Amino acid sequence: MPYINLSTSAKIEDKKKLLEEISIFISSLTSKSRRFVMARLDDNCEMYFDDYLPSCFLEIKSIGSLNPSDMAKPISDFIHEKLGIPIDKIYISFEDVSASMWAWNGRTFG
Repeated sequence: MPYINLSTSAKIEDKKKLLEEISIFISSLTSKSRRFVMARLDDNCEMYFDDYLPSCFLEIKSIGSLNPSDMAKPISDFIHEKLGIPIDKIYISFEDVSASMWAWNGRTFG
């Protein structure tokens, strides 16, 4: 935790680089160790958001450390900078997960 699931209609040339960059970025926003950040990328997927222009959907889950009102703009700016997607074509879903509902290394965090 945290977990970032990024889906976009844009084609990403250097997927590994983007995954690493977004992991570092989310780690810094949540003050969580980069070691525990998992990121998933689904690029070049069919998406419709009022039209077929490039768009993006991010799911961000974490045990605490989420402050959506403070994080939405920097995350949108990051996606715009890295992928060129306008911020009005980006949706972000934040989910604060209970430590008892998140497991790693064979046991839950709480």
